[in-house]
Amino acid sequence: MFSRILIANRGEIALRIIRAARELGAQTICVYSTADRGAPWLEQADETICIGGGPSTESYLRIDRIISAAEVANVDAIHPGYGFLSENAHFAEVCRDCRIEFIGPSPEAMALLGDKISCKRLAKATGTPVFPGSDGAIEEEEEAITVAREIGYPVIVKASAGGGGRGMRIVHNEPALRSALQSARQEAARAFGNGAVYIEKFLERARHVEIQLLGDRHGNAVHLFERDCTSQRRHQKLIEEAPAPGVDRARVDAVARSAAELLRRSSYAGAATCEFLMDEAGGFHMLEVNTRVQVEHPVTELVTGIDIVKWSIRIAAGEALDFEQGDVRIRGHAIECRINAEDPDRGFIPSAGLIEVCDLPGGPGVRVDSHARAGYRIPPTYDSMIGKLIVHGSTRAEAIERMFGALGEFRIGPIRTTIPLYRRLLRSRPFVDATHDIHYVERLLRDEGG
Repeated sequence: MFSRILIANRGEIALRIIRAARELGAQTICVYSTADRGAPWLEQADETICIGGGPSTESYLRIDRIISAAEVANVDAIHPGYGFLSENAHFAEVCRDCRIEFIGPSPEAMALLGDKISCKRLAKATGTPVFPGSDGAIEEEEEAITVAREIGYPVIVKASAGGGGRGMRIVHNEPALRSALQSARQEAARAFGNGAVYIEKFLERARHVEIQLLGDRHGNAVHLFERDCTSQRRHQKLIEEAPAPGVDRARVDAVARSAAELLRRSSYAGAATCEFLMDEAGGFHMLEVNTRVQVEHPVTELVTGIDIVKWSIRIAAGEALDFEQGDVRIRGHAIECRINAEDPDRGFIPSAGLIEVCDLPGGPGVRVDSHARAGYRIPPTYDSMIGKLIVHGSTRAEAIERMFGALGEFRIGPIRTTIPLYRRLLRSRPFVDATHDIHYVERLLRDEGG
């Protein structure tokens, strides 16, 4: 096991990694920016090192400064968390060259699965269901037109690299496709340094279901079943739950097994998530593989009892998984709400500033992963998520009621948060009946005038 781990991240995920490392007997070193000086999670680290200014381009995205801090602190490993450099294959390679373990997959596995085009090719070989569309990057406009005519409109133009909705365009006809190709390439090049795009069939109504995976360096790979992340806005997830309600159990189990085989075939070691859209007929179509721990990992932890963050560290230290697929069981139901410092009634405008009141909910089956507390000033520099509220119940209905009550106990102000929106969603009939789709939240907000 590692003795000293550097955490190249901030906020709630940094605190989550600190706690996991502490239980494994490792010391933690947190790097931080000037905007995060004095932040609550830094108090829990054994050491802290400032690596630059507030903008992430001057700190959390600076590979040279993170590696320098790691060498000065004499660490064994670096945990990237999620976001920032967590899916940067070059960063993983630099860590390896400097003889520092990267807590995540190898650069080769990350590059293979992180690129949506190469990942799709491997998925086809392992029987993982994928969307109909182009076999590779679209080089010529006429090639795109031909593919679109074959699979039928609407189609979606997607960037090969990256995610978060950038480099994506939904088109319903040929003139729109010609325009979308150019704009998507330009946006992808700016955002990811890679302008390659491809085309897939677009589903008008779909649910977002993903498979949590773990692989080790000994050739083992297991799935930890699925999560439903259908409640989202502009491709950003809001509510996640496990297991997914209203799915065909045999079908989703087969998809999960194929995703585990995808991990084995790529020699992947660490935590990963294979994301799918599920159509109205219950068919699955792979979106991408996220080669890191996910924000929503706690819902899987609560229903399986498996600590994903601790296992990501143990795997990087060379340990083999000590359980097999048949040992993984689902117990009850879990729901997570991302608590974002945004005002949903004003177009989700960020709500940075001083937190004066912060009373966290509690009780049976309630978990809060957050770095926020009274007296903490939320900087305007980073992502607006300030925590996650997760509940577990014996049934989905119980989990919904438990979440509704916990959200009512969650007092935070005077900043605005997404808590009121979640209480409305939990009382909406489509969510309760699990008949909602990935565009439901946007329709709800439009109908409410939000």
